Amino acid sequence: MDMKNYISDMDGVLVKGQTIVPGADDFIDRLKAKKAKFLVLTNNSLYTPRDLAHSLKSKGLDIDEKIIFTSAIATAQFLHSQRPNGTAFVIGEIGLTTAVHEIGYVITDDHPDYVVLGETNTYNQEQITKAIRLISRGSRFIATNPDTSGPTEEGIAPGCGAMASLIESATEISPLFIGKPNPLMMRSALNYLGVHSENTVMIGDRMDTDIITGVQSGMETILVLSGITKIEDVTKYPYLPARIVESVADIIP
Repeated sequence: MDMKNYISDMDGVLVKGQTIVPGADDFIDRLKAKKAKFLVLTNNSLYTPRDLAHSLKSKGLDIDEKIIFTSAIATAQFLHSQRPNGTAFVIGEIGLTTAVHEIGYVITDDHPDYVVLGETNTYNQEQITKAIRLISRGSRFIATNPDTSGPTEEGIAPGCGAMASLIESATEISPLFIGKPNPLMMRSALNYLGVHSENTVMIGDRMDTDIITGVQSGMETILVLSGITKIEDVTKYPYLPARIVESVADIIP
């Protein structure tokens, strides 16, 4: 049998808050021992791949920055493909601003081509008001991902999708979400890893982003119950994962 490739979500799958999911380190070690191609695919746009790799290593997960692909990177690639060397007003942290700068964009609030929304720990009224006014005047509205919440050690926290809904309500203009479940994110990840969907497994903790993206991309899917989606939620959806496990500790490559 051909060896499977693996694409895994990060938050709720490998880590939860400031700790690793029990057994995630052993799962990564098994992938390395099998020499399987592996990519961490995250809707988290807060940090650069290097930052995330450092953070994961401090928690006990040795994952190279080169195999971490974020919604910020996918968003920047999309912007470059649409309007090279453009301008954007960005609400987000270093992961997003770095990705946008690296594709040659200028970050500005002076008639930008795009308003780009990502996660941030410092949402404020002035930024949101400016974004609303720029979008109302014609700037195109892009958001890194539609996640309305994410798991932390203390419970769920609001995500990019929640703030996007506020801006959409004020402007009556819907954003284009680049991250999961947009198949664009998955195609970008598959191309980055250099693999095909039919021989690749998507591992995630969310039915509404991870699993639907894998299903729509023709991938085998595994839902882990260590994050957002609970077992009783699965039947609410018109699609199913190929497998359901408690955590990545139960996955044998």
